[in-house]
Amino acid sequence: MRKLFCIFVAGVWTLICFPLAVLAMLLTLNPSRSIWVARELWSPVLLWAGGAKLEVIGQENVDPDRPTIYVANHQSTIDIPAHFLAVPIPFRYVAKTQLKWVPLIGWYLALAGHVFINRSNRSKAIASLNTAAAKIRGGTSIFLYPEGTRSTDGRVLPFKKGPFALALKARVPVCPVTIEGSGDLMPKSTWNITPGPIRVKIGKPIDTTTFAENDREGLARAVRAVIIQDSLSLGGKGGDVDDAVASAGAEGVSDSRPRAISSS
Repeated sequence: MRKLFCIFVAGVWTLICFPLAVLAMLLTLNPSRSIWVARELWSPVLLWAGGAKLEVIGQENVDPDRPTIYVANHQSTIDIPAHFLAVPIPFRYVAKTQLKWVPLIGWYLALAGHVFINRSNRSKAIASLNTAAAKIRGGTSIFLYPEGTRSTDGRVLPFKKGPFALALKARVPVCPVTIEGSGDLMPKSTWNITPGPIRVKIGKPIDTTTFAENDREGLARAVRAVIIQDSLSLGGKGGDVDDAVASAGAEGVSDSRPRAISSS
């Protein structure tokens, strides 16, 4: 019953909130107003429908006046509304290109100025990261999931290095964001719902100027180490500290692990 209720609420409420987000942008000529709709109207209802109780730790590390790249582990689709609420600023998500064609959600992401990245085409991926860097230099914060996919068992997966090239290019702080409980509430690739707590911890910003301009792996390892530590402190499973960087063209696996096909 909870599963059907959540599907119904998510579908109907998204149908209602999408035109509200578009209207907010048109009336104010400001795409950021759509983020307000997503955060204040859309996200709380989705969490309520799933029976989620959100706890946020470290929100003092969110500075609305400081362009920042927020980097999080990824356990569930419900991470998205949880993060909209946990990080209360008009950030833009970095999302895979395939989402652009999803009705309503993809249309909203495109209209609101979120960044799409084509992971299958290196030149297009670089162009997308350059677009994101331009947004950051213009004062917009970015939120991304460097694992590239949702974890099936709650462990923090290896990180892709591309997002950290963006951080080094923009030279803005990186805030590690750790989420726990969302994978238990709504596991990957299912609408089976088990109500429960979702805990989000926002770490202190990491100064990217202390890293060499091409040290993507060093920055990725530093951010991931914080997320693993915070995962354990929140009662999560952490992750393999050494198995830190994903293989080229892969999501969620590195050269030191067998490659598996997965999708977020």
